[in-house]
Amino acid sequence: MTEYRRHRVQGGTYFFTVNLADRSQTLLTEHIKILREAFRTVKQKHPFTVEAIVVLPEHLHAIWTLPEGDDDFSLRWRQIKSEYSRHIEIGEKISHSRIRKNERGIWQRRFWEHRIKDENDFARHVDYIHFNPVKHGHVTNAADWPYSSFHRYVKRGIIPANWGGVAGLENDLNLE
Repeated sequence: MTEYRRHRVQGGTYFFTVNLADRSQTLLTEHIKILREAFRTVKQKHPFTVEAIVVLPEHLHAIWTLPEGDDDFSLRWRQIKSEYSRHIEIGEKISHSRIRKNERGIWQRRFWEHRIKDENDFARHVDYIHFNPVKHGHVTNAADWPYSSFHRYVKRGIIPANWGGVAGLENDLNLE
């Protein structure tokens, strides 16, 4: 079996990509209220700060900061996925492996994470998150995508409302 090594730092800040198992689905935006509630529920038991986030129909990107003395982002993602899945009607294809393990087939089992190293790394990943709906052709301007922390950043005056994003950033971050 493959051994996954995660770079864990207590109180660290991390960038994540989390995908649906079936990338043709649009469950995340169709059931955004359930996803928001799953985040709220898990954050109550296992606090973390969402620094930036974008939810697209079939995947999401987020930057979290964990509390001092805590490095267990895997527990949080497992619980968010589980909480969300419990409230979604069953109907997805489920592999034999998942059936044996009593798992749903909504989410990809794994997720991708990157520990944020410094302020520049943080800023570049926030830009990537906010530009992602434009990159995927959902909107022509980041301000037009409703499921993004972009609006919070504008409200706080961190970025201008007419921010155009950084085209080509995904190549710089080696995320593709």
